[in-house]
Amino acid sequence: MAGSDTTPFLSQADDTGDGPVPGTPGFLGAPKAGEPEVPDRQRLQRITGLSPGRSALVVAVLCYINLLNYMDRFTVAGVLPDIEQFFDIGDSSSGLIQTVFVSSYMVLAPVFGYLGDRYNRKYLMCGGIAFWSLVTLGSSFIPREHFWLLLLTRGLVGVGEASYSTIAPTLIADLFVADQRSRMLSVFYFAIPVGSGLGYIAGSKVKDVAGDWHWALRVTPGLGVVAVLLLFLVVREPPRGAVERHSDSPPLSPTSWWADLKALARNPSFVLSSLGFTAVAFVTGSLALWAPAFLLRSRVVLGETPPCLPGESCSSSDSLIFGLITCLTGVLGVGLGVEISRHLRRSNPRADPLVCAAGLLGSAPFLFLSLACARGSIVATYIFIFVGETLLSMNWAIVADILLYVVIPTRRSTAEAFQIVLSHLLGDAGSPYLIGLISDRLRRSWPPSFLSEFRALQFSLMLCAFVGALGGAAFLGTAVFIEGDRRRAQLHVQGVLREAGPADDRIVVPQRGRSTRVPVSSVLI
Repeated sequence: MAGSDTTPFLSQADDTGDGPVPGTPGFLGAPKAGEPEVPDRQRLQRITGLSPGRSALVVAVLCYINLLNYMDRFTVAGVLPDIEQFFDIGDSSSGLIQTVFVSSYMVLAPVFGYLGDRYNRKYLMCGGIAFWSLVTLGSSFIPREHFWLLLLTRGLVGVGEASYSTIAPTLIADLFVADQRSRMLSVFYFAIPVGSGLGYIAGSKVKDVAGDWHWALRVTPGLGVVAVLLLFLVVREPPRGAVERHSDSPPLSPTSWWADLKALARNPSFVLSSLGFTAVAFVTGSLALWAPAFLLRSRVVLGETPPCLPGESCSSSDSLIFGLITCLTGVLGVGLGVEISRHLRRSNPRADPLVCAAGLLGSAPFLFLSLACARGSIVATYIFIFVGETLLSMNWAIVADILLYVVIPTRRSTAEAFQIVLSHLLGDAGSPYLIGLISDRLRRSWPPSFLSEFRALQFSLMLCAFVGALGGAAFLGTAVFIEGDRRRAQLHVQGVLREAGPADDRIVVPQRGRSTRVPVSSVLI
C-alpha cells in the first residue's frame, strides 16, 4: 500500500557515544535480544494491583468458568442418542445442533473481541455468562414438535461463550509473563478437556438418575449463577499490557478495528497457527459429537449392546467412558505439551509450533486406527482413542501462548476473536454436520441395517485423520516465522518499534551520532 512506506517510526534519542552499533554482537538495544523485561513479584503486584495469591485466585475463577462452558457444550453430546429419539431426527439434523451453536459463537466472537480490547472485560463476561445460563435452562423445556426451537436456543448459547472465550485469556496475559504465563494458561486450558469430559459424564449420569435427558441440561445453569457471582466478587481488571512494558515505556493505545485486522493479516505466525488450530477444532468437534454414538453403534454390531429403539432410553456406558478418557487425555496432553515445549524452548526458539505439529501429525494415524479397529475390538478402539486424544490435546495451551506473544496487548481480544472465527468457520462449525451428512448419504446407498449405520459413520469420521495431518503442516509453517513475529511484538510493546507497512519492518536506532534505519533482525543479535 502506498501509505505504508511513509508511516513514521518511533525514534530513539541519538547517543553521542561510540558504543557498539546494531548488527554487532555487543548491541543489546533496550531489552536483551528483544526480550521483554520480566518484573519481579513486588513490581508485578504494583503494576496489576493484585497480590500473587489474588492473581492465582482470578485464574482459578476463570478456569472454573471455562470448565463450565465446555461442560455445557458437551452435555448435549452425552445424551445425543436420546435427543435423536425424542425429536425423531437423523444424523444430519443431530450434527446441526452443534453447527448452529458454533456458528453463532463464531459470528459473535469478533463483536466481543472488539469490545474486550476497549471496555471493561469483567462486566462483559458477567453479562454474557448470565444470559447463557438463562438460555441453557430454557432449552431444557422444549416440546418434541419444536426441534427448531432447540436449534435457536443452542445458537443463543453462543452469546455467552463468545463473551468469555475471547476475553479470559487476555486477562491472564495481563497478570503474568514468561514461564508463569505459560503455566497459568496450561491450568486455564486444562478446563477444556476436563469440562468436555464432565459434560459427557454429567449428561449420561444425570439422565440415568432422573430418567429424563432434559435434566442433563439443567445442571450447568445453576453453576453459571455461581460463576457470575465469583466473577463479580473476585476478578479485577488489570491494565492492558503493563506487565510487558519497560518502566519508562509509554502505555499502548488501541488502534482502529480495521488497523487491527490488517496487522493480524500481515502476521504469518498468527495466521498459520490459527489454521493449524482450525484442524484441531475440526477433529475435536467431530469426535465430541459423534464418538459416543459411533462407539454405541460399534457395540451393537459386535453384539455387546442392544440397539437403541424408538420410544426407549438408549442404554450405553460409552458416553461415560469417553468422558473419562477425554478428561484424562486432556490433562495429560495439555500438561505434556506445555512441559515438552518449555524444555525444548531452551535450545530451540521454534519449539512451540514444532510441538503442536508433532501432536497433530502423531494423532492422525492413531485416530484412523481407532476407527479401523472398531468392528473387531472395542478395547483396541479405546486404546487408540486414548493415544490420539492425548497427542491432540498437546496443542491447546501452546496455541494460546503463541497468540499472546506474537500479538500486541491492545489487539489480543480481537486476535482471539478472529482465531475463533477462523477455527470454527472452517473447523467445528461445519464438521459435525458434514460428518453426519456424509454418514446419511452413505447409509442411503446401502441396505438398511445396524451394520450400515455403523459403517457409514465409520467412513465419514475417517476424514478427521486427513484434516489433522493438514493442521500439522500449518504448524510446521508457523515454525518458519515464529521468531521474527515474536521479536516484532516485543519491540512494539517496549516502545522501540512502531508498525510500518508489510514491506518495511525496519526501526530507527542511533548509530554513531545519527539516526539510522535498520532491519529488526539486526537489532536482535
